[in-house]
Amino acid sequence: MTKLEGASYGPHNDGKPGRLVVMLHGYGADGNDLIGLGPAFGSLLPDAIFYAPNAPQPCEGNPFGYQWFPVSRLDPALALAGVRSAAPLVDAFLDEKMAEHGLDASKTCMIGFSQGTMMALHVGLRRAKPLAGIVGFSGMLAGPEVLPNEIRSRPPVLLVHGDRDEMLPHVLSQRAAQALQDNGVQVDLHISQGVGHGIDDSGLTQSARFLIEAFKLPMPA
Repeated sequence: MTKLEGASYGPHNDGKPGRLVVMLHGYGADGNDLIGLGPAFGSLLPDAIFYAPNAPQPCEGNPFGYQWFPVSRLDPALALAGVRSAAPLVDAFLDEKMAEHGLDASKTCMIGFSQGTMMALHVGLRRAKPLAGIVGFSGMLAGPEVLPNEIRSRPPVLLVHGDRDEMLPHVLSQRAAQALQDNGVQVDLHISQGVGHGIDDSGLTQSARFLIEAFKLPMPA
């Protein structure tokens, strides 16, 4: 099985990692696309180490980037098959980094963007022990119809989506939030006004607050 590799950052305090954040990039990007969130969150999570692995496949639509699975016009069946095919690699990466740093699921969060959100939700909800939390930017839930029979844990989830997103309309996060709630998952949904397929300051602020709460840290004054 292919081993995931990519960028890392932290801990901000230069000490031993006490928390783990794994970030999964979108279609056609690479880990460097998200690792910049490490410094942004690091001052609030000073003992966290951040990893942003590259997806396993060269991107069909961008020879300089990677994909977790091929994209085909958001075909629901292909999306579910895609996340299932890449999930073992993400699970193995999580297990590897938890073991490397002596951290358990309660000290681990996942962040995804676009296709990476699909991966984070699929993997995070099927792990035996609940993660501290999952943040999903500009994405969707693959295969909501199979979730009732496959969900194994219910970490809190924050979904963030721009209302001007033309690549993945924000209604997809609204539908995902409803499906997660229907399956007993605590979900917060933040719609960023005037934002396309990206992350703005309001989305960063909401996700920072979510991570602090997920890791059970005191909220800064």
